[in-house]
This record gives sequence, C-alpha cells and structure tokens, in this order.
Amino acid sequence: MNAGVPQDRSERAYDVVLFGATGFVGALTAEYLAEHAPAGCRWALAGRDLAKLERLRERLAAIDPGCATLPLLRADAQDAAAVRELAASTRVLATTVGPYIWYGAGLVAACAEAGTDYVDLTGEPEFVDRMYVEHDARARETGARLVHACGFDSIPADLGAYFTVRRLPEGVPLKVDGFMRSNAFFSGGTLASALTALGRGPQTLAAGHARRLHEPRLLGRRARGPLGVPRFSRETGTWALPLPSLDPRIVTRSAAALERYGPDFRYRHYASVKHLPLAVAGTAAVGATAALAQVPPARRWLTNRWEPGRGPDAERRARSWFTVRFVGEGGGRRVFTEVSGGDPGYGETAKMLAESALCLAHDALPESAGQVTTAVAMGDALTQRLQKAGITFRVADAR
Repeated sequence: MNAGVPQDRSERAYDVVLFGATGFVGALTAEYLAEHAPAGCRWALAGRDLAKLERLRERLAAIDPGCATLPLLRADAQDAAAVRELAASTRVLATTVGPYIWYGAGLVAACAEAGTDYVDLTGEPEFVDRMYVEHDARARETGARLVHACGFDSIPADLGAYFTVRRLPEGVPLKVDGFMRSNAFFSGGTLASALTALGRGPQTLAAGHARRLHEPRLLGRRARGPLGVPRFSRETGTWALPLPSLDPRIVTRSAAALERYGPDFRYRHYASVKHLPLAVAGTAAVGATAALAQVPPARRWLTNRWEPGRGPDAERRARSWFTVRFVGEGGGRRVFTEVSGGDPGYGETAKMLAESALCLAHDALPESAGQVTTAVAMGDALTQRLQKAGITFRVADAR
C-alpha cells in the first residue's frame, strides 16, 4: 500500500459521504440513511449547491432530529481539488451523480488515489470499463474498493446469481438464467444515463476492447455471459427477451473472480414478459429508442421530455415492484430462486446504495481491492443486510 495513504481509515472525519444528495435518488438515499444509519455512524451530505443541501438537511431533521447538525460539504464533480479533498475525508464515498461518463471519473480517480471505498449507481458499461483501465491498478495499491452498479443495476442480478450458485454443487460447470419483471417508472436522471450510453456505441466498444487488453486472462476456468435469443421460457411461463445491459457483465466478473462459480460458468439475462404482443412491442420500443439515441438532436429531445431531478411520486413508487427469477443448474441439480422487492429504480435502489456504503464502512468483509463487484466485495454480508431491509432472496424450488 502507498505510504501516502493512511493505513487506518478510521482516523478520517467521516465513515460515509453521500455525493449528489439533492438529486432525486440522492435525496431518497439520504432519507434512508437518516432512518437506518447505525448509531455512531459519521456521515455527511455533499453536492455543489449548499442552499439545496441545507433544505435537504431540514427535511432529514424531521426524520431524525440528530440530522439537524449533519455536516454539509460543498464540492463540484468537475473541481478536481474539491473532489480530492472530499475523497480524503471519508472511508466510503457514495455518488448518485450521472451520467457517470460525464460526471463520475474524477470521483473514481480521487478514491483510487486516496484509498477510499467508492460506490455508485451506474449502468453504463463504457464508464465501468474505462474506470477499470484507468484506476484498477492504483486502487489495488491503495486498498480502495471501487464498486460500481450498486442499485437495481446490478445488485439483484449479481447477488441473485451469487445466491443461486451457492445452492448448486461445487467444482462443476454451472448455468444460470435470470428473468427480470417490473412495473416501475424511471426518473429523468435514469433516462439521461440510458440515452447517453445508447448514443455512445463506438466508445462503448472501444472501452470494452481496452479493458480486454488490460484484464488478465482467466486460466483453467471460464465465465461467459452470452446475449441469448428471444424465446418462450417454460421455467417462468413468460416470453424471455435478452437484455443487453450491464448486469451480465457484472455477474460474469463475479464468476471470474470467485472459484465457487465453478470451472465453466454461463449467465444469461432476460426481460420476462407474459404476453407475446407486449414482448414484440417492447422489443420495437427499445430498438426505436436506441436508434433515436444515435442522433444528438433526437437524444436531447428525449432527455428534455423528462428532465434529470424528476421522478415518480411516492404514491406511484409505493405501487411499483420488481422480481428477478433465476434458474440454475449443474452437477445434476436444478434450483429456482428469486430476488424481489418494491420500487426498483428509486426506493429499492436508494436502499441498495445506502446498505452497500454502510456494509463497506462497518462490516467484516473478505479482502479485496481494485474494481470489484458487489458479490466479490460484500457477498453474504450485503445479501443479509438487504434481506433485513426487506428485499427477498428465496429458494422457490430445488430438484
């Protein structure tokens, strides 16, 4: 570990700093921390607008009067000096500020340099791959754990596959399929991130290629995440549409890092739709959105239809839900598992991010450093935290 990095991070001012706290998901995460951060947890709010932070702190004080004195830290994601100071002040930095390809790199760089654990909500493959190439090596030297995708992208898939694998035989080839269903809406920030990622196809391919050149080869084992094809799934009784999201990449990176996934692991990720007309319409809508995202004026028009900072109201979120069903097989055994919860994009995502930050700050965890997944960095500890927080992990059947 670099001599310039404190060996004992407990000497830092804060255990957790939440950056981007006044955004839609940021405020929900702050509310969750106000209700659930353990006694003695030293946490703070950070963002570029001090007046907005002060108004948020007033709201939090109504939840917990102790929040009336919550520290407020002013920092702009584009101000390198402020971001370095922010990273050096805390053991864990959690950020909700996206699109991450525009606003996230400085925070990752600062955390890697300071030996600070980092968590975010990105679903952007290009960003994750670029951060691996640029900062994984340094984070390994300083002991920083850089954990991307700590929300609905990609905790249900990553920890769900991890939960499933642990119920299958060891030392044999394993196959897991995940089938995702939800009735939720999305926020303006989520739309902006998705459109940015969709509109950067060549850059995403280039970042993936650069990562493959830097990443050590997996010797004696194999971990794959093929896209799959649309099909009717007898296991779930629904139409399964391949999801080309970040989730399969995260799952296969967990599999590559952990021998428990066996010598040959394959994961496929699907949207699960009950009726064929909806499946066809959904496929067409995704294709049309992806095509429009390639045209900058069209991309701006779509983004302006639902501006960042806005999202579904509390009543709509209360009616929202998600379910990811997994079918795992290997060694002559087959298991059916499920991860489920409430509103995935906001309520549960805020919960997942907050619990990830608290887990890194307070729990006894396996040794890891560099860019790591939730399964690798936190595994059982985070699964147990989320179960206690109301997200269900269960075995539906085993044969």
